[in-house]
Amino acid sequence: MHDGPSGIETRTLRGGPIAAALRDDIAGRAAALAAEGRAPKLCVVVAGDDPAAHAYAQSKGRTAAKLAIGYEVVSVAPTAGQAGLIAAVDRLNADPAVHGILIDLPVAPGMDAEAALDRIDRLKDVDGLTAGNIGLVQLNRESEAIVPATPAACIRLAEEAGPLAGRRVTVVGRGRSVGRALAPMLVNRDATVTVCHSRTRDLPDALRTAEVVFVAAGRAGLIGASDLQPGQVVIDAGINMVDGGIVGDVDPAGLDGRVAAFTPVPGGVGPLTSTLIFANLLRAMALQTGGGAVADAAKEATA
Repeated sequence: MHDGPSGIETRTLRGGPIAAALRDDIAGRAAALAAEGRAPKLCVVVAGDDPAAHAYAQSKGRTAAKLAIGYEVVSVAPTAGQAGLIAAVDRLNADPAVHGILIDLPVAPGMDAEAALDRIDRLKDVDGLTAGNIGLVQLNRESEAIVPATPAACIRLAEEAGPLAGRRVTVVGRGRSVGRALAPMLVNRDATVTVCHSRTRDLPDALRTAEVVFVAAGRAGLIGASDLQPGQVVIDAGINMVDGGIVGDVDPAGLDGRVAAFTPVPGGVGPLTSTLIFANLLRAMALQTGGGAVADAAKEATA
């Protein structure tokens, strides 16, 4: 925590400590399932040569190894095209030994990521990004869904700074991976939500009345300290490669002593998202078998 000139004590919200506690729980549940002859397995599809996608796949592999969870990277060559990508997803959908499927983005030029995501069996969609899962979220039926991992991580971190019910919240970004699901998830938690995007006029004015600001626009440095109001909570889900490093959508300069809390990039939303993928894998397994008590237990792992 840091005190600024205004007397505001700024808290840095890091995903690592929450993720570590969650991993202990996931590892125990995964071991119990393996002992029953149902060892969890996650498959990650990497379609293309993007270095970031391959790095993310390797990172998740290291986490899977620590959790003793089965893990496989399925590579689809750019020359295989959309047909090759769909064929890979269809094969994994049909394999009963595969309990979770994730497509690392971006895919190769010429491939349709949206169509490939919607091809994933909803009950194997560990990133929670199929139309079926997002639709259930929008209908406030999260108990039936695999909830999108990044929005769930954003909410979990924001709740570290206080409950969201009744608060004025602004979401910057309307993309499929975060904003489209985050906004209804916040409504489900009784927040009053404003959504901003590339067509929003006077973004700082739109941010002014918010108590909590979530940013996932994919534009480095889109928001600076001068755009924010004293005492706001700022959750930055942006991931941008700049000069070989990862930065968020919010410029961290000047945040200490101005905002009440913020998530750093890296180290904020990312580590928790990566772990929630594996919590979602256990939830997927429970939903696939229709086990009510098991599904409830898996849901608790992400709570």
